[in-house]
Amino acid sequence: MRHWQAMNSTIEIRVDDLSGDATRALITAHLHGMHDSSPPESVHALDLDGLRHPAVTFWSAWIDGRLAGIGALKRLDAERGELKSMRVDDRFRGTGVGRALLRHIIDVARERGMASLWLETGSTDEFLPAQRLYESEGFVQCGPFEDYVLDPYSIFLTRAL
Repeated sequence: MRHWQAMNSTIEIRVDDLSGDATRALITAHLHGMHDSSPPESVHALDLDGLRHPAVTFWSAWIDGRLAGIGALKRLDAERGELKSMRVDDRFRGTGVGRALLRHIIDVARERGMASLWLETGSTDEFLPAQRLYESEGFVQCGPFEDYVLDPYSIFLTRAL
């Protein structure tokens, strides 16, 4: 468990077992949001079963006992990880929760010996804040990786660690 500071609040980030109602509700909201903004074949968000895969570590971020955000790291191989399921609860958008989660995941990936992180995010206007966050933390656009294919609804980013 780690603590981060954002907007005069302490953010507690901890590994989450996906059993809590608040966590499950935010994952459901995340999946609904992805399906509302992209056609089904362009939605790559993991459901609960996907987030329980042994290659995935899932975190939740909490402020004053309230769930503020979620994020996950999927090990692709010994040197590469993929950022998955980044979502900040609407009540906490713009407070630094997303940046704290992202930096936490970057730190953990480094500790695990990974040399790079990869991610897919949406290309439409709803995803501009996420794109700006990733780019501000050193991610650069790249082509599809792993099983992804070129898709007008997706952009792909990577960052060396």
